[in-house]
Amino acid sequence: MMNYLLLSFLSGYEILILALLVLLLFGGKKIPELMKGLGRGVKSFKEGVNEAKDEINKAKDETKLDD
Repeated sequence: MMNYLLLSFLSGYEILILALLVLLLFGGKKIPELMKGLGRGVKSFKEGVNEAKDEINKAKDETKLDD
């Protein structure tokens, strides 16, 4: 949700400037490595969220069975 709010305040030119700034700071060779690491981090976070949801649902089911 926060990502959508952030992007809604940025226009096309501002996103272009940010992309150029990242390119200048990290160089063309580092960007794929950074994106790969970011992708792994997002995947790990999603897996953690799904595991937490599963645990909550499992606990709910167990409490329903106990009643």
